[in-house]
Amino acid sequence: MKRGIATFTLDNGVCPPWLFQRMVSLGREIIYVLIEEYGPDELVKRLADPVWFQSLGTVLAFDWNASGLTTILTAALKEAIRGEEQNLGIFICGGKGKTSLKTPFEIESWGERLNFNLTQTHSLKFSSKMAAKVDSSLVQDGYQIYHHAFIFSRNGVWTVVQQGMNTANATARRYHWHDDLGKKDFVNEPHTGIASQVFEKNVLNLVSKDSKKTRDLSTEFAKSSYGTVMKDIQILRSHFSSLSKMISLKDGSEQLSLLQLSDEHFTTHPVVSEDFSKSKYLEKIIQKVTYEKPQTYEDFLAIEGVGPKTVRALSLVSEVIYGANPSYEDPARYSFAFGGKDAIPYPVDRPVYDDTISLLQRAINRSKINLLEKEKALRRLDKAYK
Repeated sequence: MKRGIATFTLDNGVCPPWLFQRMVSLGREIIYVLIEEYGPDELVKRLADPVWFQSLGTVLAFDWNASGLTTILTAALKEAIRGEEQNLGIFICGGKGKTSLKTPFEIESWGERLNFNLTQTHSLKFSSKMAAKVDSSLVQDGYQIYHHAFIFSRNGVWTVVQQGMNTANATARRYHWHDDLGKKDFVNEPHTGIASQVFEKNVLNLVSKDSKKTRDLSTEFAKSSYGTVMKDIQILRSHFSSLSKMISLKDGSEQLSLLQLSDEHFTTHPVVSEDFSKSKYLEKIIQKVTYEKPQTYEDFLAIEGVGPKTVRALSLVSEVIYGANPSYEDPARYSFAFGGKDAIPYPVDRPVYDDTISLLQRAINRSKINLLEKEKALRRLDKAYK
């Protein structure tokens, strides 16, 4: 995964109407210029780059390090193209809070107006659903998704920009996705970038390539019988308090071994620390999953009702009983924008840096706004990269 880098904190302020309207006006002009020069597919792709997205928000006069940049920028762009979507060939669905729940209906509405066939519309709705489900169930980092925007072109190229909040440390995290009509892999390194201020510990990261064995075993469990899966879960339930020690269980002719976990790992382990003993709902979902017998891990995740707890349960069975160690490495990285001048956490990516500045400078200069507003926008861009 190409990991985009930007930092921002969770804020609770309200964007003043005068600022929002100016963001809409300038955003509209920049969008027109970029689509005229590069086409709608390229603009959709650019929005999937967390660095470019953050830069655009800064140019439109929002605080570069505020979580509100994500929600306000998305709302401003959506308002900027309102009524001109079909002329521009770009469509923005969803948004913050309850508005995010309208995403599938907005996609369906645009599909009808654009004369998409049912397969095209279903594919876009499925992509939106899976991006949201992956970031809430397969990347278990403690951030609750509260913003989901699905942006697509007339050609079906799409980008997802969604954001989660962690109220415990008052920070936000943004997740970027993109697909340019290839067959999207939703469960193996699917992001174009994850932007965060804080690097979390012990994140159950099942989209990592290092978690392939866990995903494969979970799929095999889902294709097996309900009794087989529950038998392993019962082992965890019965011996939950003893997981920090090496034990062997004799179950008929089968010898099952629970792996050694250190005391430190046991107390901080994000999956082992959960007690599955009282979860009747989990049993119902396992019954449903094993009845439907999904053929792939993506199919398993797409089943209605499968969520973080079901994913954690099968991951724990895979790890503790069968030795498939998933990744607990946070997929996000943090630093300022393009990297550090001292090469920490990585060297500045100069081509990306220069390309972003150059592109936005051209768009601002060609926009149909007054000279004073152009100068302000260019100063904000210059200030952001000094």
